[in-house]
Amino acid sequence: MGALGGLLFGFDTAVIAGTTQQLQEVFHLTPWTLGLTISIGLVGTVIGAMGSGVLGQKIGGREALRIMAILYLISAVGCALAWNWDVLMVARFIGGLGIGGSSVLGPVYIAELAPAKWRGRMVGMFQINIVIGILLAYLSNYVITTLNLGVLQWRWEFGVAIVPSMLFLVMLYGIPRSSRWLVTTNQTDEAREVLELMGSPNSEAELQEIIDSIHVERDSKQEPLFNGKYNKPIFLAITVGLFNQLSGINAILYYSNYIFASAGFSSNSAALQTVGIGLMNLLATALGMSLIDKLGRKTLLMIGAVGTTIALAGVAAVFYTHSHQSLLVWLLVMFIVFFAISQGAVIWVYISEVFPSRVRSKGQSLGSSSHWIMNAIIAGVFPYVAARSQAAPFVFFAAMMALQFVVVAAFYPETKGSTLEAIQSSFGIH
Repeated sequence: MGALGGLLFGFDTAVIAGTTQQLQEVFHLTPWTLGLTISIGLVGTVIGAMGSGVLGQKIGGREALRIMAILYLISAVGCALAWNWDVLMVARFIGGLGIGGSSVLGPVYIAELAPAKWRGRMVGMFQINIVIGILLAYLSNYVITTLNLGVLQWRWEFGVAIVPSMLFLVMLYGIPRSSRWLVTTNQTDEAREVLELMGSPNSEAELQEIIDSIHVERDSKQEPLFNGKYNKPIFLAITVGLFNQLSGINAILYYSNYIFASAGFSSNSAALQTVGIGLMNLLATALGMSLIDKLGRKTLLMIGAVGTTIALAGVAAVFYTHSHQSLLVWLLVMFIVFFAISQGAVIWVYISEVFPSRVRSKGQSLGSSSHWIMNAIIAGVFPYVAARSQAAPFVFFAAMMALQFVVVAAFYPETKGSTLEAIQSSFGIH
């Protein structure tokens, strides 16, 4: 149930794609202020990601996720009813806080509950829900486009998010608290019950393992993340977060209608092409989830880096030569497939795995923050650069994916099938 935060995460991320053209007309936005309208939500996301780790440690992941659900709801209502650009900006910022918080709290909550052999798939359910949310946003945008609602269209596209926001809030009242968090608050009986509920083969042994790791955590409760000991997991978390966005994934998701319009597609056709991309994103992410605990995290990242480099270079060539526009949708589908089976499937799993318990929430916040800061920069700059050269952003994204292949091959360890404690030990952290 905690992974359902991913659905709202995805929906709020992608729903803006259908509104960009109308928002430009209604609020007289330039390419620069359009970028600001997109990126203000991401500024909130960065702040939410940075602050939610501490909040989760203090009140527990479940309670913190409830706060994120309320923020989603406020944002959906505010965007739908916005009477001027300032109100829209504030509402998008509040929604960003919810997305950022969910991106940290959801995977950590799931990783702490899941048995080691299923952890990749269970944390991966967060990513599955993200892409379901993206697909639902694109579908609802397309359906609303066909209703010919005129100047009210963008309000309806934002307002649809009210329904999943309320559903998420209600469902969060049916999930248990994290066993690891319960141990930190000396509620060991309830922690044992949760482990049994999650199907632990030996709840007593697992409980003792958690208690032992928590004792280490208490001995160094105020231990800073940046003390030299955690350099390896810090490097892994930051780079996997940065490369995720340097692929251009969210620029493509936010501006998909804009990209297709630039290639000569009509607004209805652009909305429909976007639905196709959302559907392929879902199918490929499901494939990635089935492979993550078999092929492993590192292998998937390297396969994805090769595929996304080729696809992005192709998109750049279409825009540079102004020919073969019919290939654009296929190249973007190819990009989405390779992204989804690799980075899309791996990022939240990997960040949630590489830090020891005593700094896991801080580490998750750091990795998520690097992801969202780069997201905000790219989303803000993309329309400005694309207005001058449609090919240039995709040349840059392709180069970054080629660089990622080299970095992953040289520095990334494989974590599949290892307990969180074993991963910690392999880094020489005790």
